[in-house]
This record gives sequence, structure tokens and C-alpha cells, in this order.
Amino acid sequence: MPRSRELKITLKPVQLILCVAFGLWLGAVAIALSLWLALRLWPEQVQPVAQAVAPAIVQPAPATAPAQPEDAQAQMFERYKDILHQQQLQQAAETAQGSPRNLNNPKCQFWLQQNRTAPTDKSQANVLEFCY
Repeated sequence: MPRSRELKITLKPVQLILCVAFGLWLGAVAIALSLWLALRLWPEQVQPVAQAVAPAIVQPAPATAPAQPEDAQAQMFERYKDILHQQQLQQAAETAQGSPRNLNNPKCQFWLQQNRTAPTDKSQANVLEFCY
């Protein structure tokens, strides 16, 4: 009958504490070096992230004159109209896709696919033309 072995584990708290502290220190050094390298090698990719994290530290905000209230309202209204137009086109395209009449129309299917893969004003206009 084989004799079972016993495994004796001795706990050395000082050695354990030193190893954990050394590991944490190495991790902090690795993170700091990674950030330093990222800032040196890829500034154009890291700059937007840095501005989002610390905008006041990276670059002070440029002083601009306050916009005219009428201009701001006109811009907001134009954006609203653009968004509304895009939503209408999207809804029309979704309706065209679900219509059983359009499933048998090859021109409609072609322009629906074109509009899905590369949406342009022309493809959207053709979807509206051939799918209704």
C-alpha cells in the first residue's frame, strides 16, 4: 500500500506582504510607462481622450464671443429639420422593406440594398420613387 504524502505549507507573513507590495508597485510602474509611451507615440489618438479626462489641464478653452441668440436658435432649428427629415426617410425605408408589394419589385430591392450599404441622397430618393 503506497504511503500518502503530506504537504506542509508554512506561512511567512512578512514575505507575503513584501511580494504583494512589490507586485502592486510593478503594476503601477507598468501603467505609468504605458501611459507615457501612449502619449509619446500616439498623440493624435490619445489627445481626444486626454481632453475628455482633464480638459482644463490639457488645453484651456478658447475664449469665444457669445453667439447671437437668433443664430443659435436658427442653427438649432436647422438641426431639428435635418433630424426630422432623416427620421422620415428612415421610416419610409423601413416601411418599404416590410411591404409585400415591394418584395417582388427588383428595382425596389436593389435601391433598398444600396441605401442600406451606402446611404446617399440619390439612393434614398430612389427608394422613395421605386418602392411606392
